[in-house]
Amino acid sequence: MRNYSTQMEAARKGILTPEMKTVAEKENISTDVLMSRVADGSVAIPANKNHKSLSAEGIGQGLRTKINVNLGISGDCRSYDTEMKKVDMAIRFGAEAIMDLSNYGKTNTFRRELIAKSPAMIGTVPMYDAIGYLEKDLLEITAEDFLKVVRAHAEEGVDFMTIHAGINKRAVEAFKREGRRMNIVSRGGSLLFAWMEMTGNENPFYEHYDEVLEILREFDVTISLGDALRPGCIDDSTDAGQISELIELGNLTKRAWEKDVQVMVEGPGHMAMNEIEANMKLQKRICHNAPFYVLGPLVTDIAPGYDHITSAIGGAIAAANGADFLCYVTPAEHLRLPDLEDVKEGIIASRIAAHAADIAKGIPGARDIDNKMSDARHRVDWEEMFRCAIDPEKARRYFESTPPADRHTCSMCGKMCAVRTTNMILEGKKVEFCTEK
Repeated sequence: MRNYSTQMEAARKGILTPEMKTVAEKENISTDVLMSRVADGSVAIPANKNHKSLSAEGIGQGLRTKINVNLGISGDCRSYDTEMKKVDMAIRFGAEAIMDLSNYGKTNTFRRELIAKSPAMIGTVPMYDAIGYLEKDLLEITAEDFLKVVRAHAEEGVDFMTIHAGINKRAVEAFKREGRRMNIVSRGGSLLFAWMEMTGNENPFYEHYDEVLEILREFDVTISLGDALRPGCIDDSTDAGQISELIELGNLTKRAWEKDVQVMVEGPGHMAMNEIEANMKLQKRICHNAPFYVLGPLVTDIAPGYDHITSAIGGAIAAANGADFLCYVTPAEHLRLPDLEDVKEGIIASRIAAHAADIAKGIPGARDIDNKMSDARHRVDWEEMFRCAIDPEKARRYFESTPPADRHTCSMCGKMCAVRTTNMILEGKKVEFCTEK
């Protein structure tokens, strides 16, 4: 029987949980250091007590940058089998988190199966599910109804939930006064904005925030404070709406910690490269060094079909400057629901960004695999290179598609390979190109 409600409460009581032990081993840090960071909120370990298949991960200060994969069914794409294949893909390529963003029909059957099989953290946005779960139109949903969906997701075993509690009337006033090129692009944020405007009521997740926290505390669910007013184009970044909501999120972070509920704070979606560093530092300051979870940021708005690349550029810069958790973006972003290949491309791009940032941040051991790859290239050891690659199958497929006559080279340089030439000279051998041996 657990004598604590949440990982944060346990850390503050000096209790080392099984999840803390797992994270400390994965990150190669001491349990004392990890426990102190969980206690002060700079690290979160999302771990619902009902998620039995979870292999716990830590998100936050001094830890490896984690990535999240979004999936789920919609009204236009209703194949549960396809979405479960995406789950398998995410787990295979090492995603630490999966968010089920299903917004059609009774989603709990899919979500329960997902939670039962996934070692990755599971996240949801209860706001997305409210209409389908309750079978009510938006205007008919009450504040109590929203809380019912939060409790249902918590009971099922969801590890973290995006709750858009910061878009209160003050933040909406700033947004409306300022004006925007793209207005609100957060799906959950737009639904709450519409509900607030149609009913005249305060955001129910803000007004009943203490009740939300009690539910999350009961099941040890981490709250991911959603950025309903995140910029949806680079021209809207760092505006009054975004900053006013961020100020509210800083206050909500402290209120959650007062109840021992772990917190992550979500950040910008579209942002020019020169603004990213300042935004990361601003968020960490205003939100008291809580773990920061970013979507992208996408550094340009003109690359549909390639937004996994624009996102990876922004994600690498963001994580190198303090972001702790990257939400992947696929080539299908802004165009359609991603297919399996899109999911793979998005995961790989995010993995590259996260790993590059970890090297820049000096995360212990981050360079080890790069050094192994360099040693293998020095030896021209293709099998070892494939083992070190993020995507071994693609690397092997490219190499074998145009195989070299000499396996100690590749088909680009052939016998003029710089590595081969240098190795031969240092070994005291003669380099010849015109004579067949």
